[in-house]
Amino acid sequence: MVDFEDMRLFVRAVTEGSLSAAGRELGLSPAAASKRLTRLETALGVRLLQRSSRRLVLTDEGTIYFERCQAIIADVDDANSAVGLRQLEVRGQLHISASVDMGRQYIGPMAANFADQHPQLHLRVTNSDALLDLFEAGVDVAVRGGTMADSRLVSRRLANNFRVLCASPAYLDRHGHPRSADDLQQHRCLMLHRPGHGVLPWIVQTPDGPRSLRVDAAMTCDNGDLMRTLAVAGHGIAFKSAWDIAKDVRAGRLVPLKNDVILPDAHLYAIYPSRAYLPARIRLFVDHLQQELQAREQDVLDTVRAAMR
Repeated sequence: MVDFEDMRLFVRAVTEGSLSAAGRELGLSPAAASKRLTRLETALGVRLLQRSSRRLVLTDEGTIYFERCQAIIADVDDANSAVGLRQLEVRGQLHISASVDMGRQYIGPMAANFADQHPQLHLRVTNSDALLDLFEAGVDVAVRGGTMADSRLVSRRLANNFRVLCASPAYLDRHGHPRSADDLQQHRCLMLHRPGHGVLPWIVQTPDGPRSLRVDAAMTCDNGDLMRTLAVAGHGIAFKSAWDIAKDVRAGRLVPLKNDVILPDAHLYAIYPSRAYLPARIRLFVDHLQQELQAREQDVLDTVRAAMR
């Protein structure tokens, strides 16, 4: 079988008029270049060049082969260049996944702005609180809070985040503020139900590590955006990301609760299937998200912390 690099050496030797010059250009010693040309002729079963100490002369077969090889190498170089340029271009389909609340408030609009800057990009956004399998769903980038469980995936931190218990001022006026985990048993708790996983527990941090709070749900739903809406309407206490509630806190619709329940951080991460040969559309979109989220991070976190009571 013919080695493509032997073919390239032959073309360069004819072009340069010197086998040793072609070898130097390709990082080969004169002896190695001569050996590879001989290997090419052996594989083809013909002599391509008549060699002397001063010059190279193409045989009839060599002339035919040289013309065809020039075209083949040009086509291969064009193909490699096209793929290389594609790695620098933002084009093709980009499938993004985020939770309903985070996706509606932040990721969706940020993705739309990114797509506006790149007309050859076809954007697909999935907002779901279900824990999608990125491989099965064909998701390129997912934005998630908290730790990553799937070791097949790559993660990159986008912004800091934490979760809080929150309720509307009207609810707290009627039912009071819970000050401990035990107090939550006396309150109406709004909890997220994830299909296939049941009601998600409220995880707290203890000296012995994270543990689940035993809380009876007054109402469950599979949509974090709806759960926040119910909390704003005064139906109970929700367990939400600072990013999810910052706008409601700023507007006075929700109050983040300060108590002795310590909640683990839930930093925001971009999750994607592989780090190798990452297309420009994924790499640059993750850069875009990180820049946009970090520009808002301080305001979001300070707003929620300042309002805790």
